[in-house]
Amino acid sequence: MSRLWDKGAPLDERVLRYTAGEDFALDERLVAYDVRASIAHAEMLAAQGLLAAADLEAIRTGLAALAEEHARGLWHIELADEDGQTALERRLTERIGPAGGRVHLGRSRNDQVLTALRLYLRDVVESLSAGAVALAESLERLGARERSTALPGYTHMQQAMPSSVALWAGGFATEIRDDAEALRHVHRRLGKSPLGSAAGYGTPGLPLDREATRAKLGFAQVHEPVTAVQLSRGKAEAELLFHISLLLQDLGRLAADVLLFYTQEFAFIELPEAFTTGSSIMPQKRNPDVFELIRGRSATAQASLTEALSICAKLPSGYQRDLQLLKFPLFRAIDVAEETLDILPAALEAVRFRPERIRLDPAIHAAEEANRLVVREGIPFREAYRRVAAQLKRSG
Repeated sequence: MSRLWDKGAPLDERVLRYTAGEDFALDERLVAYDVRASIAHAEMLAAQGLLAAADLEAIRTGLAALAEEHARGLWHIELADEDGQTALERRLTERIGPAGGRVHLGRSRNDQVLTALRLYLRDVVESLSAGAVALAESLERLGARERSTALPGYTHMQQAMPSSVALWAGGFATEIRDDAEALRHVHRRLGKSPLGSAAGYGTPGLPLDREATRAKLGFAQVHEPVTAVQLSRGKAEAELLFHISLLLQDLGRLAADVLLFYTQEFAFIELPEAFTTGSSIMPQKRNPDVFELIRGRSATAQASLTEALSICAKLPSGYQRDLQLLKFPLFRAIDVAEETLDILPAALEAVRFRPERIRLDPAIHAAEEANRLVVREGIPFREAYRRVAAQLKRSG
C-alpha cells in the first residue's frame, strides 16, 4: 500500500514495522476524537473560503460514516496505515474521492494527533475522576454499614490508638476524593487547542481561524504561540500519570490493609468466594488475588510516569518522533486505573468485618488516659505520659 506522503521510493518493510511499532493499534481509541476534530477543521476551512461547500458536506458525511463503522468494528487501523490519522484520510479519500485529500490543508499529523489526544484525555479525566468518587462513596457506605465495629489503629505495625471501621474507611474515602479533584486539575493543560499549529510553526500563507476550531471543540483557549505546542508535549500526559500514580498508591495501601485484615492471624474480615480464587495444590486455600493485584498495580502507574518523563526529558524543541512513544505508558496506566476503579467498589461491597475476632490491646487507651490526667490535674503532658507509662509497666 502506498502511503499518503510517499514520494516514489519504496519503504523498507522493517522500517515501517519499527517506526509504526504498536502506534497504529494504540490509535484505535482516538478514531472518534480524530473524526470530531477533522470535521471541525473542515468546517473552519469552508468558513475561510478554503474549502467548497460540496466538499465540506462530503467530508462531514464520510467521516461520520467512518466513525460509526469503526465503532461497530467494521474496520481497524492497519500497520500499512502507520497511524490512525492516515487510516482515516486514506479511507475517506477512497470513499469520497479528491475531496478527502483536501481535509489536511492547514494541519500536520503533529497537531492532528495532539488534538485528538487532548479530546480523548479530557474524557479520561472525567471518567477517572467519577470512578474515584464512586469508590469513595463505596468506602463511605462500608463505614456506615460497620459504624459500630471498633478497630485498632496502628503505628509501626503495632496497636497504637483506638479506631473504627468508619474512621478507617473514611480516611481512605477522603484521600480518594482528593485524588478525584486533583485529576480534574489536568484540564488546565488539556484545555489548550493545538489545532492549526501544524508541525509546530503554523501555516504561513493560510488564513486559518484557530479561534473557530477552539470554540467548536470546546477548548478553553488557543495554544499560543505555535512553537509552544510541541514543547508542551508530554506535560499533560505526565501530570495525568502523576495523579493516576497517587490514586493507585492510595488504592494499593487500601488493598494492603484488606490483605492484612484477611490473614488467619488477624481474621478481621471475610471475603466471599466470588472475590477469591482457589489454590492449585491446597484444597483449603482461598486467595485474595484481586486485592493483591490492586496492591501491585501501583507499580505500573509509577513506571508509566517515569517512562513518560524520561521520553521528553532531553528532547530539543520542535517535533521529534520520540513523542510517539508517550502513548504506550499513558494508555497502559489509564487502562489499569480504569480497570481497578471498576472492580474495587464491588470488591468492597463484598467485605464483611468480624467484630468477634477484633481484639484491642487494653493499653491502646494509654494516650487518652494521659490526656485525661492533664485535663483533670493540670500537670504537664510529659509528666502525665511518664505516670501512665509507669502504671502500665507495673500492671504488665
